Amino acid sequence: MSERPDSAGPDPDDTFDEFAELVEEETRRDPDLAVIEAGIRTLRTQGGPPQADVPARPADPEVDKALREVEAELATRWGETKLEPSVDRISALMDVLGEPQRSYPSIHITGTNGKTSTARMIEALLGAFDLRTGRYTSPHVQSVTERISLDGAPVSAERFIETYQDVKPYVEMVDASQEYRLSFFEVLTGMAYAAFADAPVDVAVVEVGMGGAWDATNVIDAGVAVVTPIDLDHTDRLGGTPAEIATEKSGIVKQDATVIMAQQPVEAAQVLLKKAVEVGATVAREGLEFGVLDRQVAVGGQMMTLRGLGGEYTEVYLPLHGAHQAHNAAVALAAVEAFFGVGSQHARPLDIDTVRKAFASVASPGRMEVVRRSPTVVLDAAHNPAGARAAAETIGEAFQFSRLIGVVGASGDKNVRELLEAFEPVFAEVVVTQNSSHRAMDADALAAIAVEVFGEERVQVEPRLPDALEAAITLAEEEGEFAGGGVLVTGSVITVGEARLLLGKG
Repeated sequence: MSERPDSAGPDPDDTFDEFAELVEEETRRDPDLAVIEAGIRTLRTQGGPPQADVPARPADPEVDKALREVEAELATRWGETKLEPSVDRISALMDVLGEPQRSYPSIHITGTNGKTSTARMIEALLGAFDLRTGRYTSPHVQSVTERISLDGAPVSAERFIETYQDVKPYVEMVDASQEYRLSFFEVLTGMAYAAFADAPVDVAVVEVGMGGAWDATNVIDAGVAVVTPIDLDHTDRLGGTPAEIATEKSGIVKQDATVIMAQQPVEAAQVLLKKAVEVGATVAREGLEFGVLDRQVAVGGQMMTLRGLGGEYTEVYLPLHGAHQAHNAAVALAAVEAFFGVGSQHARPLDIDTVRKAFASVASPGRMEVVRRSPTVVLDAAHNPAGARAAAETIGEAFQFSRLIGVVGASGDKNVRELLEAFEPVFAEVVVTQNSSHRAMDADALAAIAVEVFGEERVQVEPRLPDALEAAITLAEEEGEFAGGGVLVTGSVITVGEARLLLGKG
């Protein structure tokens, strides 16, 4: 059993003077050697890649029926894209439930991209130090039950149904007293907080749904607030500049909290730092107090050296691809250090072997996830320009495709043109499609934009996702059995989730 870090120790060290230079330094290691070393370490730590925890439909017909009834009831409420910016309804629900969200400490995560992966890494680290965790994330890839996790795994369908039935009378009570009924997301948030209290958990890891100040999750007073990179998304609701979006997201920063801040646009960073001063919060900034010192492409992921609040963590293997995931890992590590008092109460780093074990266990479904070979099919839930740029960079770094075919199904409320432009340099051809959501952009409308970006000869339209997958796989196979053709399915979490099911996952 791993020992939890205690809160006593020497004063914090002052060894960060040259850290900014180290963050920028390019590696000179032999990449072939790095791959070999990482492969050996992967086998030593866990004997294979972690398995993504996306639950299938319940095998028991009665349980499946009951879950579908719950899903149908939730679907009658406002969806996640229809919002009335207020925490009045969720506060009322918490009140009648007895304030379950105040029965455990929490880590609250906001930002534009990387929230779910960062939450999963934080959860893995806390669990490795023998803490019982609750994790609340959104949206889900395949099953609504993914959103509420206990001890690193989604709650069972039975527990999800039971939790819903437990809170339902209180939800109806609040519905009757408010101008608007509780939304889909508000009910799920109430369920999560109630489930965590019932478990009970030692700590909750909570991802905002949108924004921060008026997000339904923002009825917790988290001691650690995490802000992943801020970029333009949901501009109709959060604002049209990084500063305006940061203003909304800074709402999760509470009095005397510790803020773990990923690298940000200057104007967003200024807003966050100002909020921290106003509420007396302590700030740790990526690139100054913590960050990525080194990363090497490795078998199935990457090998990292991270600088934490308490010192250096070497030879940390992460079975996820991309520089953005290394940065997410640095943020997650700093958040857990802050939770344990590193940098404030003491300066000792966390146990390195426990940290290595935790990161080696991380899985993030639908994030550069390989779901098929020959040809290789990769799923990535990039749904905005910043996410698309990260995915395009990662696919080139992690996979040696000689010809990559894109399958893109996007939501109509996204900046689709810039998303497609990010992929234009890496897609030989693109198959545009649409998922089953009412938010999905019409395939023909998406194709019209794709033709402007890629040229007509590089665009194929298949409105049905099964047909789009078949077409893309056929195009990739034209390279030949032993060539390097591949397929990347992207554009929306919903598209990725549906493709995952079609390709036999879950």
